[in-house]
Amino acid sequence: MSTSISIERPFRPLNPEDLWRELCWVSPQLAVSGDLPWNRTKALEQLRTWETAGITDVFDMRGEADDSDFIHANSTTITSHWFGVDDNGGPRADSWFDGLTGRAAQVLTDPDRRVLVHCHMGVNRGPSALYAILLSLGWDHLDALRHIRDARPIAGIIYAGDAASWKSRRDGLDADQTRVRVDEVEAWHGRNPLDIAYVIRRIGSQYAR
Repeated sequence: MSTSISIERPFRPLNPEDLWRELCWVSPQLAVSGDLPWNRTKALEQLRTWETAGITDVFDMRGEADDSDFIHANSTTITSHWFGVDDNGGPRADSWFDGLTGRAAQVLTDPDRRVLVHCHMGVNRGPSALYAILLSLGWDHLDALRHIRDARPIAGIIYAGDAASWKSRRDGLDADQTRVRVDEVEAWHGRNPLDIAYVIRRIGSQYAR
């Protein structure tokens, strides 16, 4: 008698490329997305879209590029903040989380400011940085993951474990308590798998756009 085994396959969101540069709001003040197009004419169009949406601050997580000069030269309402790192899958340093969350805390004291957090595709670094910001604002570590993924189905948030570890230690939790929180984050990823390779492949096919 044969027994069939059910294998949970990672979620493949429909048309990830359509979400690449879509503004995905996680809260009234915080959005996540992809970067500006390399084509400067299209980049200017996208910048105007950000302005129309009320974005006042852009937090850029790309180690490979920095659009600050372009933004400041072409917008009088948006300030760019650069916290570039490589998307190499390795551990994120505490100093990275300290820097970006410290700046976010300063910016978000003004309720009229709206922050866009992004990397290149808005899959790994940007969503993970936004996750750290949410933690620093007092969000529960699992609620923050759910809200990001609900708002942006292509968000891998692969550095969330590093962020959870960083915030736990900043909160004074001991090693065992920190490990429990990180394990809960990893378990969430296990229950909510995303086919990140598929997402990146689909977005990569649109580089010329």
